[in-house]
Amino acid sequence: MATDASRLAVPEATAPAPATLTQRATLTAVASLLDYAARAVVGLVAVPILVGTLGRSLYGVWEILSRLIAYMTGADGRPTEALRLTIANHLTRSDEIAKRRLIGSAVFVWLLFLPVVAAVGAVLVWLAPTFAKVPVAEHATVRVTCALLVISFLLGSLASIPESVLRGANLGYKRMGYQAGLSIVGGVFMTGAVWLGLGLRGLAWAQVALAVVTGVCFWWLVRQFVPWFGVARPSVAEVKSLLNMSVWLSAGDVIAKLLLASDVLVLGLLVSSSAVTSYVLTGYSARLGLNLYALAAGAATPGLGGVIGERQHGRAAKIREDLLAVTWLFATVVGATILVWNRAFLGLWVGNQNYAGVWPNVLLVLVTAQSAFIRNDSYVIDAALRPRLRVLFGTLAAALTIALMVLLTPALGIVGVCVGLLGGRLIQTIAYPIIVRSCLGAVPASQSSIALQWTRRLLAMAALFAGATWLGQRVTVAHWATWGAGVALTVLVLPALAWAVGLDAAGRQAVLDRFRGVLGGVLRWRR
Repeated sequence: MATDASRLAVPEATAPAPATLTQRATLTAVASLLDYAARAVVGLVAVPILVGTLGRSLYGVWEILSRLIAYMTGADGRPTEALRLTIANHLTRSDEIAKRRLIGSAVFVWLLFLPVVAAVGAVLVWLAPTFAKVPVAEHATVRVTCALLVISFLLGSLASIPESVLRGANLGYKRMGYQAGLSIVGGVFMTGAVWLGLGLRGLAWAQVALAVVTGVCFWWLVRQFVPWFGVARPSVAEVKSLLNMSVWLSAGDVIAKLLLASDVLVLGLLVSSSAVTSYVLTGYSARLGLNLYALAAGAATPGLGGVIGERQHGRAAKIREDLLAVTWLFATVVGATILVWNRAFLGLWVGNQNYAGVWPNVLLVLVTAQSAFIRNDSYVIDAALRPRLRVLFGTLAAALTIALMVLLTPALGIVGVCVGLLGGRLIQTIAYPIIVRSCLGAVPASQSSIALQWTRRLLAMAALFAGATWLGQRVTVAHWATWGAGVALTVLVLPALAWAVGLDAAGRQAVLDRFRGVLGGVLRWRR
């Protein structure tokens, strides 16, 4: 009896404590940031090779085609995103057969939208030369390239089903290192294609090959870490439920692409593909920062979805307020760093001729900061499985944004595009926080205290951005080592300065609490 009792006691004494939501989110964020760091390094190496080999004009065409294909993400019904959110919302439920039926529903919805995707792809292939503004002799090459990108998109959307299951189950960190390796493989494929002289078609074939390799990798990965993974025949009600969410997410994704990808198309149509190259390269650092934020914040979505699914709305509202404080700090530090060092970075990376100027640089940073806050609330709304209002207000924002860009770009060029983005998306900036409060049923704090809190944050951000812009126009570096040391010093100093100046006591405590949680997650991972 004593021996049996001691045997039973051993597992209790040695079993590790379950990971908290913050720790799981941290592990997923670490994996995502590692993956994105690999993509960033690949981009830093590959982009100068592509620009140098293809030329500024043809590289601009490649960017236009890539953004054009991005519109197709709405045509596939977004079943994988609906699957991820639904599995996250059902995270604490033990019915594994029901979860397999969710996967079956996602596959069914993907097949249902396949003819729509094919039709949209055919239209985009036909119109691609018009958007790219290429000579008649290049029409065939552009259309073949676009067709290959459509095929790559189809393969990638199907391959994302196992990845969505992994992320929805809050196990996204299990892919740590795999996605980074795939990014390196993709970079090798792309640079190899242009090195062999295959041009735009070679780049597109590289994307097709990468989609196949990615699908195989994630299928194997999810089989290793999600024991219940499989496909079961869903009921009609389950398909309808996932289809309804997929349709709204699909519409929301189309709106997001109109907001985030139409800038390049408008600039290419109304100005030139060379202007697109300057715009894309000047905004490279800002997009890098925004994507880093999206990966880190998105890592918290499965855990937040579980909290909302359990109807712990007060706790969810507190998480959201903490995330807003962290988002402000991140946007301020990253934005100011870009304003100081982006001009020097472009001079070292691709040459000063690709720098669009001080005002485009400032406006792109402001667009990035605005996007971070919009995405923060978008994640909360989607985690609550209530994307309808988000989509409706996003539609209004997209219509106003495109109208402003079309009106302002012919006269102002890149500045007109940026002003259009900022002005049009004010609708989302105002509406999304109201939608979040309705989703969480949270009682708003005193309006005067909120106004005072955000006045302080915005004034601190404006002061830091102004000082960073002034410094950025005067900083000159000749070597990467000098630039790297300067960026490292800036990143060390700015967080402490912004934390002390822009956040009140509650905000500073929220950031500290989140930092301790992140540190705990990293230490747990290392053990």
